[in-house]
Amino acid sequence: MADYTSNLASSRPRPDGMGKVTGALNYFTDLQFPNMLYGKVLRSEHPHAKIQQLNIEKAEQLPGVLAVITSKDVPGLNGFGLITQDQPVFCDQVVRYVGDAVAAVAAITPEIAERAIKRIEVTYEPLPIMDDPESAMNPDSTPLHSGGNILHEASYENGDVDEGFPLCDVIIEETYLLPRQMHAYMETEGGVFVPERDGRLSVYAGTQHGYKDRLQLARILNLSEERIRVISSPMGGSFGGKDELNIQPYGAILALKTGRPVKIHQSRRESMISGIKKHPMKITMKTGAKKTGEIVAHEVRIIADTGAYATLGPAVLDFAVEHAIGPYVIPNVKTKGYAVFTNNGVAGEFRGFGGNQITFALEGQIDRLADDLHMSPLKLRKKNLRQGTDPGPVGQMIAPTNGDSLVLDEITQSPLLALDKRDSDNPWKKTGVGVALTMHGGGLGFGRMDPSGGKISLNHEGKIEIAFGFEEVGQGLLAVIENITTEAIGCSSEDLHIVIGDTDKVPHSGSSTASRGTSMIWHSLQRLKGPFKEKLLDTAAKRSGYQKEQLCVGEKGIWLNGQRILTFEQLFLENEPISIDTKFDFPTTPNSIPGGHFLYSFAAVAVKVEVDLITGAIKVTDIDQAVSAGPVVNPNGYIGQIEGGTIMALGYTLLEEAAMQQSRYTTENFDTYILPTIQDIPPKMNVRAIEDLWEGDMYGPRGVGEIGTVALAPAIVRAIYDATGHWVTKLPVSREEILHAREMVF
Repeated sequence: MADYTSNLASSRPRPDGMGKVTGALNYFTDLQFPNMLYGKVLRSEHPHAKIQQLNIEKAEQLPGVLAVITSKDVPGLNGFGLITQDQPVFCDQVVRYVGDAVAAVAAITPEIAERAIKRIEVTYEPLPIMDDPESAMNPDSTPLHSGGNILHEASYENGDVDEGFPLCDVIIEETYLLPRQMHAYMETEGGVFVPERDGRLSVYAGTQHGYKDRLQLARILNLSEERIRVISSPMGGSFGGKDELNIQPYGAILALKTGRPVKIHQSRRESMISGIKKHPMKITMKTGAKKTGEIVAHEVRIIADTGAYATLGPAVLDFAVEHAIGPYVIPNVKTKGYAVFTNNGVAGEFRGFGGNQITFALEGQIDRLADDLHMSPLKLRKKNLRQGTDPGPVGQMIAPTNGDSLVLDEITQSPLLALDKRDSDNPWKKTGVGVALTMHGGGLGFGRMDPSGGKISLNHEGKIEIAFGFEEVGQGLLAVIENITTEAIGCSSEDLHIVIGDTDKVPHSGSSTASRGTSMIWHSLQRLKGPFKEKLLDTAAKRSGYQKEQLCVGEKGIWLNGQRILTFEQLFLENEPISIDTKFDFPTTPNSIPGGHFLYSFAAVAVKVEVDLITGAIKVTDIDQAVSAGPVVNPNGYIGQIEGGTIMALGYTLLEEAAMQQSRYTTENFDTYILPTIQDIPPKMNVRAIEDLWEGDMYGPRGVGEIGTVALAPAIVRAIYDATGHWVTKLPVSREEILHAREMVF
């Protein structure tokens, strides 16, 4: 299997790389301003309770405290949420989870702010706790919101499963349990909020969508959007976790009330309690096939624990329902999903967006069917694989693609599949190999506003200024912009001035989510490059006297017959601006299927594991991945995204669980929430990038921010079965389960 790292020599260093690895580039939570105050948020002690009394007098009387705020101090809407504004800025009657905010303070030091928080007196009347989504679905359960406890239902049917299952020779029915995972970004939620002299508010805080933050803050603060500036880059990680507002409402209100800059920076424990997480899911699948290997019927039931508030719970569920048959053709399908309110921690956007959970179950079914049919798992997948012009997984029109076949064929060549699997000399060590396949939709999907755009201009310094409303969240977006722009325009990286992450300076390009950033930058440049170069050449022709057709754009200026005749700086005139902008929407399917996607990326994964039968420990020693996501824009970034996503998925599979009991976190810091370290990372990770697109495809590169996270878990579980004969259905894989299986199997 080819190792794509051989092409890394062609990659430039990422523009922000040196500053980040040396620490010279500060996070926004390191910023200092004159007369800056420090904010702190008081959060509920109870997962569900009435607020009987709230007394802030003792906190207000503490020397050094300049403001104590509650729901009475919210100037506008006391609620936030990307789609549904159902999460209170401050709770005034009922708290629904332990992360709910009831008050906040601003003081001259962090220590005084902490002391003030402890002086706020809150009297609660505990209410019944809904900690199990299935129980919360019962009609007689305590409703957490006025509409009941079922936030959202989604379904898809094709054919008739009741007629399909009797035709099957083998039927597999299994339930899969997927855990709550936290984003674990290096920089916890935080930022600085600065009231400006002109009456505006500047917000320096991590986000994935500055314009959405501005919109929500405008509602909360009762200000026009133009009076709020959101600056969002650089940022110490997100993975979906900073897509929603977090500390922004509290810092903004405190800053406006005190008239002074206010910094809020959550501790890791505060982040654990209040931050959103990956949706825990219970997925039951019934899948049947003929003895020849054709999968005939597939029935799916999904229950997603969305926690106390909506965030993007409905969209996550829609995504899981859409991907419930993945890259396969199954004539009879019935999928039903529920996103359910509970008093557990809020679940929402997370890298993979429901694809991780549903793919774990789906690929588990494929492997079990193959085992019962005594058929190669690769052969079974190949037999049921969709073809290039087939509809998408919920019957929608999609861009023609054979990416699924390409990655499956490529992974078949992995040396891992040809390993001699004879046990080692140590009888307590067993090895196994597993493979999994996945597809992942990019963009927000049908029916969801998914605008994008960009702007390119020649500035007064003679730099080609390229501006996007995206955020650099650690994914290497600056390098992507640099590579795509230099190729499209023909200039050098030194000619560029990249502007992102500042609502005062950038166009509305949509969110830095859903594997859409790279794709939207590429689409923008396809629209911008022609008109911009034409304007440059028109201007150069006027200045030089040469015919426009004789000239070309190159490094540091305009060229004629191999000689530079004008620099970009010489082309700039204040009264003749050279500027082009574009607006468009992410490509969507024409079918009216909520959330249905049009562009997909594909991945196949092969892994080798070593199972220690004495300790129950699982060690992944080798990973090969084949990824089909169109042309590679930046090899370094491509590899980084796939390998980074793989390591995140490794933690999800073997280590990580933000566990809760009675709607309270039992893991409140990194001493109990276990993350992968360098010792857990396989010494051998190979990535093969398949850049081929369907003939006539005009959609360019797809994003790879998520595809690397999706298929690893089922591949590892298959490898564990290969080594031990035991099927795992619950993540993270428990050592105790492996030891119990050893006693049963061996």
